[in-house]
Amino acid sequence: MFEGKSFLVTGGTGSFGNKVLKRLLNLGVSKVAVLSRDEKKQYDMRASVRDSRVKFLIGDVRDRRSVDDAMRGVDFVFHAAALKQVPICENFPLQAANTNIFGASNVLRSASEHGVQRVIVLSTDKAVYPINAMGLSKAMMEKLMVAEAMRNRDLGLDTITSGTRYGNVIASRGSVVPLFINQIKNGQEITITDPTMTRFLMSLEEAVDLVIKSFCDAESGDIHVHKSPAATVATIAKALQKLIGAEKPIRIIGVRPGEKFHETLVSSEEMAVAQDIGKFYRVPLNGEVVNHEPVPYTSANTDRLTVDQVCDIFENTKEVKDLL
Repeated sequence: MFEGKSFLVTGGTGSFGNKVLKRLLNLGVSKVAVLSRDEKKQYDMRASVRDSRVKFLIGDVRDRRSVDDAMRGVDFVFHAAALKQVPICENFPLQAANTNIFGASNVLRSASEHGVQRVIVLSTDKAVYPINAMGLSKAMMEKLMVAEAMRNRDLGLDTITSGTRYGNVIASRGSVVPLFINQIKNGQEITITDPTMTRFLMSLEEAVDLVIKSFCDAESGDIHVHKSPAATVATIAKALQKLIGAEKPIRIIGVRPGEKFHETLVSSEEMAVAQDIGKFYRVPLNGEVVNHEPVPYTSANTDRLTVDQVCDIFENTKEVKDLL
């Protein structure tokens, strides 16, 4: 499915884009087009990759023309372009809608019209029972993906649209791990919203594994979810203090607007039809009820990590090791 094929990665200069690019090149693809609007990140990425199969395209998913230009001759699409930080989306909800909803619509419709074989959209746990602008916009992106799947089926089009959903990616930009490491190293107190707040933890490698899994096994309109352990914010802070060897005072700053105490990866309604496939759940477009007493899959009821377990994960996560 990869050998000699061409891929488009929207938002390809982000954390996920950099990681999946290396995976795709190792799988023998013929071309990877990276679409993003940040020329500085493209410059840095071009200097580090140095592979003639990688094509860099300046453009914005909000602009249908630049999306159409990028889509020509493409076999498969990974749609990663998004506004992802909860506080920013809370302050600028219309910007979140323009990128996460209307931008996704441009990508999905353009892919169908250009005969792309498969489109995988990347979503988030915050899209389940959403309470913030980022989650709401991502939930709408998922609905657009499902609607496009049904439209393509009705029109007899071959483009498969599918989605993935995952929780916090360890050490991604804007996450608590880089923040806590910076505060500890600079001798500052650690700022925690609430020590009992829980978050799913997964590595960038696992995020790429999930997208590749969805890509290989996708049926139109379904969503793949990676089963992930979780930890409290306090546990994450204690693990980083232990790894760095410096204890700093913790200051509780309170929950920020739009934040949940616990995140949900699969709703109870989805768990009624979800298929358990080892490390993953698959939520099909039209699934039969397999669980008559469904319980949502949340960061409060998944495997809970200890400080030592979080330390082990961080010590085996390249992005955290680089920061440390």
